[in-house]
Amino acid sequence: MSQTYSASDDNGEFKKGSAEMLVLSVLEARPRHGYEIGKLIERESGGALTFSVASLYPLLYRLEERGLLDGRWVEKASQRRKRFYRITPAGKAALARHRRTFDNFVAAVKRVMGAEYA
Repeated sequence: MSQTYSASDDNGEFKKGSAEMLVLSVLEARPRHGYEIGKLIERESGGALTFSVASLYPLLYRLEERGLLDGRWVEKASQRRKRFYRITPAGKAALARHRRTFDNFVAAVKRVMGAEYA
């Protein structure tokens, strides 16, 4: 049975840095709107990682305030307007740092746990 981790969990399983890394990662390929970001993370994780509206949108706003994302409203005829986010050069640099930190963390855990968990 797989565990589901929510960005709003209080149990420490899903840290802010991980949520930031995931959002920046899915925006690396192309701009997306908030709902699409959350659903893509959920789908790509096999349903193990989920975001509630209450956690995803404040994260997107914080990333935008920090200059890691650029958000633009897009309006189409007979559709609700949507805010699309794209990763900025500063966001790409932050994502690279997150990936290095994550890789180092995983390598350290594997050293402690042993080769059978690698």
